[in-house]
Amino acid sequence: MRYVSTRGGIEPVTFSQAVMMGLATDGGLLLPDAFPQVDAATLQRWAGLPFKALAVEVMYPFVGEDLSRDELEALVERSYAGFTHPEVTPLVELGELRILELFHGPTAAFKDVALQFLGNLFELLLERSGGRLNILGATSGDTGSAAIYGVRGQERIDIFILHPQGRVSPIQERQMTTVLDANVHNIAITGTFDDGQRIVKELFNDLPFKQAYSLGAVNSINWARILAQVVYYFYAWGRVSGGDAAHKVTFSVPTGNFGDIFAGYVALRMGLPVERLILATNRNDILSRFVHSGVYETGEVYPTISPSMDIQISSNFERYLYYLMDQDPAKVRELMAQMGSEGKLEVPAEKLAEVHALFQAAAVSEEETRQQIRETYTETGYILDPHTAVGVHAAKGIPGAICLATAHPAKFGAAVQEAIGMEAEPPVSLQGLMEKEARCAVLAADAAVIREFMKITLAG
Repeated sequence: MRYVSTRGGIEPVTFSQAVMMGLATDGGLLLPDAFPQVDAATLQRWAGLPFKALAVEVMYPFVGEDLSRDELEALVERSYAGFTHPEVTPLVELGELRILELFHGPTAAFKDVALQFLGNLFELLLERSGGRLNILGATSGDTGSAAIYGVRGQERIDIFILHPQGRVSPIQERQMTTVLDANVHNIAITGTFDDGQRIVKELFNDLPFKQAYSLGAVNSINWARILAQVVYYFYAWGRVSGGDAAHKVTFSVPTGNFGDIFAGYVALRMGLPVERLILATNRNDILSRFVHSGVYETGEVYPTISPSMDIQISSNFERYLYYLMDQDPAKVRELMAQMGSEGKLEVPAEKLAEVHALFQAAAVSEEETRQQIRETYTETGYILDPHTAVGVHAAKGIPGAICLATAHPAKFGAAVQEAIGMEAEPPVSLQGLMEKEARCAVLAADAAVIREFMKITLAG
């Protein structure tokens, strides 16, 4: 299998090259040149597998030229050994409500599923090459801490994480800034997550800087992030289908950057029986507006009680656009150029029917989010975090939908307290964070400033 750019400007690369490249050198995003197809017999066999064994089966066709099966099995075992639930991503059934819990990793968020794997994968590839890597990423809340925990203390890696100052939850901030390993560098930028994402892309597109400083990506622009997330869609389906390939499932996915829901789209393209993908957003509704209208247009970024979705430019959207445009890089380049110059793009009218055939979308308000937390707790005793509540609310009226729980509710104590009058009991990984020593630089949301900070830090 080879990997190609959504913009068609590079020669196909191997899996390991794609992982180390992160963002394609032509500014596009990397994708496999074809998706492996899973037939009914394979689905039936996979349905009964435990998570780690399933992860190897799902991922091996994508990595097999670069990793042996034994190497992949060892990576998977090491990546998920620290998860606190034996099923890694258990499915909880509360009457007709189904919750796929993705928060049992070291930072209590779904990003751990991918970033524990990616951190170990980086380590393996760097040991092979004898090289070094400087990871640069931006976070709206959870990616940063999950990435930091995935590579903290590693000898061949330094990590620089940008987060928007004052726009992540206090616990999310402390999860990042209390990691004091010498290879971890936290930066609070005086701007939004979109500013951080823009800076990351600008520095990755500065090819002399990228090459001189061996930049690597942990944001969901890195294909390995998406690949690891595909696994839990197959896992959830297996828990409810009994292996019946005719059994279709609807997933409701709270998303801001389109990465998590794109992983569901990949699973569908591989052959997973998916009925619908419900795209759930908060007030920052660029994605839901696109599903309804075919117009993808930026707007103001509003701070909300579900801050990880406070995004107006969704980096993974370009991957879906590539398939919507029939894998035509020229059309993707044209639309992304329009986005760059006008702040919006519009897909042809005939393509909107294709969007509607798969996606359903809802933008959920702050009050609806609080009400959903309150309602679910009253009816079941189960506490939702505000992001998961957005997904649950968006799935109302669809019995049997599987709602992805993207974070532990204790990470968003204030929102939960407002909704039900109490905070969720924190897992061990979150206890005592607010009392720990912290370290963080506060810098302007400017690519030149971040570039200079990285140079000075790495020279020291």
